[in-house]
Amino acid sequence: MPELTDILHVLLLRDYNTRLVVLATAILGIATGVVGTFMLLRKRALLGDALSHTTLPGVGLAFILATLIGMDGKSLPILLTGALLMSIAGAGTILLIRRYTRLKEDAALGITLSVFFGAGVAILGVIQQMGLSSAAGLQTFIYGSTASMIASDAIFIAVVAGIVVSTCTLLFKELKLLCFDEDFAQGQGWPVGLLDAVLAGLMVLVVVVGLQAVGMILIVAMLIIPAAAARFWTERLLSMTIIAALIGAISAASGAAASALYPNLPSGAMIVLVALAIFILSALVAPARGVISRALRKQTLNKRVDRQHLLRAMYEFLKATDDERYDEDKPPAQDVGFDELLCCRSWNTRKLTRLLHSAQRDGLVRTSYNGRWLLTQRGAGAAVRVVRNYRLWEIYLINYADVAPNHVDRDADRIEHVLSPTLIRELEELLERDGRIPIIQFSPHKMPPAMPGSGSD
Repeated sequence: MPELTDILHVLLLRDYNTRLVVLATAILGIATGVVGTFMLLRKRALLGDALSHTTLPGVGLAFILATLIGMDGKSLPILLTGALLMSIAGAGTILLIRRYTRLKEDAALGITLSVFFGAGVAILGVIQQMGLSSAAGLQTFIYGSTASMIASDAIFIAVVAGIVVSTCTLLFKELKLLCFDEDFAQGQGWPVGLLDAVLAGLMVLVVVVGLQAVGMILIVAMLIIPAAAARFWTERLLSMTIIAALIGAISAASGAAASALYPNLPSGAMIVLVALAIFILSALVAPARGVISRALRKQTLNKRVDRQHLLRAMYEFLKATDDERYDEDKPPAQDVGFDELLCCRSWNTRKLTRLLHSAQRDGLVRTSYNGRWLLTQRGAGAAVRVVRNYRLWEIYLINYADVAPNHVDRDADRIEHVLSPTLIRELEELLERDGRIPIIQFSPHKMPPAMPGSGSD
């Protein structure tokens, strides 16, 4: 277990190597978050997985060639150049398979990934049989190793990350159009193929520079997880891109710091585990699309729907027994029994009791002297608004959408609870212009008859 002084040294970035590694991986996390956002929305997330696996034979071949001509085979620029060239070859292979065969994109990705990765494993086996002592450490490109990072490596990562982020910033509007409406972009004359190639090229750069920090297997997680986590927090692309960059930076820096505290743990694995923890947290508590937030919103909507159903059922039942027009300023003159309400909708006794007591606490209904239920003045006004909105939509469906009267209740019931004030005004203007605006009209469906003994309060 690390001592407290070791933890403070890592957290405060007092050690030069730790500071170098954490800052470099954080910068890499920003680049992966930005590029991953567009790749995720473009539905090309698995392309990064395929291209990352194609880097392995490039690393192996670059080492062999550099060693044969007397150069340092473990020079990072040489190895990354080989990885870059092989990634480009892998992308070209995927494109050729998709274009000149009947295979789908998933098959092209699977073929390219497995073949190139298999070739890389074979090349690493050949290197081991060559008996070169300098070959030790090449396997770190599979799982990642930040401990061996030096200043020149960090500068290289920062430069490439800066190029990637700057390009995405300059082409933000074009990439946004490409991700959300490719056909419209093509119709407007935008070079869709070129934009796709630029996006794939940026992803290749991120994959190549991320080999040392995260490794070829786990770099795809840094392209997908931050963007997927950011998607839970917002509905806007710019906000999603910024959040994904922050999540990528936090994940990379935290994972690198954890790897510094526990040297036996691979840095790539720690980075991905931190990103996974942030993803799970986002999926649960994010206000925009989180599981808990959506459950609360659904519960609130269901409560409002049940409340509106209760008010409409009471209004329509009472209206069926009283031909006088309801007035918001005049309390209802009749009450309704529990059993009569129970027949209006598919409620059970427990649910209807809960609805009535909830409405009573909010001052919308009250009990009469004989234990029956009636709307208060406030409840009557709310019921009139609910029924009026329902009738507006009902009449619109009958007269403009050619929905049969015996089917309109189901369609109107689905939408009436989410009618916005703007949409209500538009419906009123449309129906008023055509002379169909209702004050409060009867539903085209048959109402239940009045039960004996329904008197006034």
